[in-house]
Amino acid sequence: MQSLKSIFLTKLSIFFILFLQSIHCQANVPQLLVADSLFNQRSYKEAMEIYQPNFQLGIYSPSMLLKMAFIAEGIGDSENATLYLSKYYDLSPNPQTIAKIKSLTKQSELVGYEVSDGMRFVLFLVEYKELIVASLTLFLIMSLIFLWSKGNKLTEARFYWPSVILITLIFVTNNFLKGPNTALVTSSPSLIMTKPTAGGEPIGLVEPGHRVKIKSSKDVWFEIEWKNQVGYIKKNDVTRL
Repeated sequence: MQSLKSIFLTKLSIFFILFLQSIHCQANVPQLLVADSLFNQRSYKEAMEIYQPNFQLGIYSPSMLLKMAFIAEGIGDSENATLYLSKYYDLSPNPQTIAKIKSLTKQSELVGYEVSDGMRFVLFLVEYKELIVASLTLFLIMSLIFLWSKGNKLTEARFYWPSVILITLIFVTNNFLKGPNTALVTSSPSLIMTKPTAGGEPIGLVEPGHRVKIKSSKDVWFEIEWKNQVGYIKKNDVTRL
């Protein structure tokens, strides 16, 4: 007969395997499948009513963003179409997306869309952050179970280092793995100032479509990076990405 310890370890292992498989699955996948079906049937309004709440919850895919941009453009909502395409660009940078945003915003040049290879890697990690944390947690549990099963037999410090490293990685991933803090200019025109007051000097008059990197928040202003300068823009002139 199996010992109590063996039964416990078996059940715990099965639980965490199932947990790992389901952690990155979205509970409302059936809803999104319905929305995709509605989109294919050209029931765009009904599809958007499903897409929008999921988007606000941070649940979206590149294909979903493209569909939302298509619907928004079709009803003349260029602002949201640009927003969806801008978020799509972060996931899948390509010249065609930039060209479409230029067309929607009637801009010949756009600022803030430069994405380095390093930043793309960070965005990839951020997209799968939950899965990464779940995987590290599973390995940590397995490591702790191993140590527990050996009891007092493992006295050397080297046997405990994997658990310490995993705990550190989980902490760092949870607290420091974040994407760039950016915003899309959505008001026309938007003033970028040298100071967070109406008495500051204007740095530029910006039309919708440009993106800015947010450095901090000050009352009704965001401190931003604009063309390698520090400036300030009113919060209601931008939409955070």
